[in-house]
Amino acid sequence: MARIKPQALLLQSKKKKAPARVSITTIITCNLIFILVVFSLVAAYKHWFHWSRTEPLNGRRNFEEIGAFGEVQRFDLPSYAVLNTSKGLVTVELYKDASPETVDKFLVLCEKGYFRGMLFHRVIKNYVIQGGHGNQVGTIEDWTLRGKLRGQLDTSPKHEAFMLGTSKVTRDDKGFELYITTAPIPDLTGKLIVFGRVVKGEDIVQEIEEVDTDEHYQPKSPIGIIDIILKREI
Repeated sequence: MARIKPQALLLQSKKKKAPARVSITTIITCNLIFILVVFSLVAAYKHWFHWSRTEPLNGRRNFEEIGAFGEVQRFDLPSYAVLNTSKGLVTVELYKDASPETVDKFLVLCEKGYFRGMLFHRVIKNYVIQGGHGNQVGTIEDWTLRGKLRGQLDTSPKHEAFMLGTSKVTRDDKGFELYITTAPIPDLTGKLIVFGRVVKGEDIVQEIEEVDTDEHYQPKSPIGIIDIILKREI
């Protein structure tokens, strides 16, 4: 058997170790795949980032996108609203079935942050506290001038204390004022749309009721709602 010379073995070894040439088509294809992967990752991140900012906390839906909730079953909507006030937390049960349109508007405004920073600009002891951005002094003053007919109360839950309502008179479609009763009010039905009741934090409502006010029932020190958190259960 003939022996291979060392020089021939060296040439064979170099041939085996030499890297195979990559075609230009392969390089272009790999680059295109890499670019597509990068774009896909960027798009996925943007979608996730947008969703994480718009999706409400605590399992809440983005109610603004679904309008008047026609596509959503009412039992899927939040049943409670937690008012984070300057004095503490007040939990309210919403009357989704009894006052559906008012509750729907309230939920939409909560999602928009409408009540964030809203002040209680009228506090009447043993009667009602009022929060809102408008200056509807006449409404409350009319109530107080009519008097509180304590001995002529109907047996209606709408006349109880710690009920949540809003004015039936809307001067602005975007406006929405909150009223929390602190005593039974006989003429409440003709003035307010009741859409909830306080189930936790009655002591906070009473603490707000005790703040010092001027002759127009306006608190001397600012007190209001920091934010509202919606919940399906408590």
